Amino acid sequence: MVSIISSLLPSVIANTYSLSRSTSGTSFFDDFVFQTFADPTHGTVNYVNQSTAMNEGLAYVSQDGQFVMSADSTRVVQPGQRGRDSIRIASKDSYLDSVMVLDLTHMPTGCATWPAWWTVTRGAWPAGGEIDIIEGVNTRSYNIGSLHTSAGCYEDSGGQAMTGTPGNTNCDAHVNYNSGCNVAFSKANNYGQPFNNAGGGWYAMRRSNQYGIMMWFWSRQDASVPDDVRDGSFTINPDAWGEPEAVFSPSGCDISSHFDAHEIVFDLTFCGDFAGVDYAACGCPGNCTDFVKNNPSAFEEAYWAINSLKTYV
Repeated sequence: MVSIISSLLPSVIANTYSLSRSTSGTSFFDDFVFQTFADPTHGTVNYVNQSTAMNEGLAYVSQDGQFVMSADSTRVVQPGQRGRDSIRIASKDSYLDSVMVLDLTHMPTGCATWPAWWTVTRGAWPAGGEIDIIEGVNTRSYNIGSLHTSAGCYEDSGGQAMTGTPGNTNCDAHVNYNSGCNVAFSKANNYGQPFNNAGGGWYAMRRSNQYGIMMWFWSRQDASVPDDVRDGSFTINPDAWGEPEAVFSPSGCDISSHFDAHEIVFDLTFCGDFAGVDYAACGCPGNCTDFVKNNPSAFEEAYWAINSLKTYV
């Protein structure tokens, strides 16, 4: 599907947003770039370029139109290689106040995996901020939404109800081993194998200088999925979506001073600063790095399958 770009006219109704870009199928190859630098989170991974990904069958469009990104699941990692072949892509566009809706049917799962869907500054991190919408590791079955910033930003719901459970409240990337401020999602089937078994679902994130940062999740068969989300409508109204899973209110963090224009990133790394630390606690066998290098078939479920990514402004 060819990307759709709206005229970017102001929304007629307060707090509604209009479609700016819709990415699905082959348009992921047009709207994103494949990043190949060494993993900054120290994972046992080798991010490959677009041509390699396509030639190795790690990035393709399925017969039903889904964009698929996967890790290699056929080769033992050879000595001297950085790690297991995988994908990291970043959007060509960048965004300030916006709403993003991801329709996803499958996410990477399994021991050593660390998938993430996030937005991040193109400037000097963490001064320009980072927003993690999907993140988890190994065999966990719950998603974590988080912010990573410079000093002076804290998680605070501002009195607004949310369904998730707050964790660390200090978003400063230089404290708490860069765990950021975070909220664990609580709705059923929100991450990992349970998410995949349920047919996937929708994640959404609103970023607003006025209202803060909010994140929602709906499983595929959830009767409460808003019509504008399910239908991929041209205009959406997040105020009608019900309680978010996570709320980061301006009362705890001034959005405009901690977040600049962000690119959108999908990646799948292995072990590293999060999955490696949590590896044994998740009941995974042996040494994380050795497991990644020597067990290719263990990564047959390590793939993204995306119906669409829609961005509204």
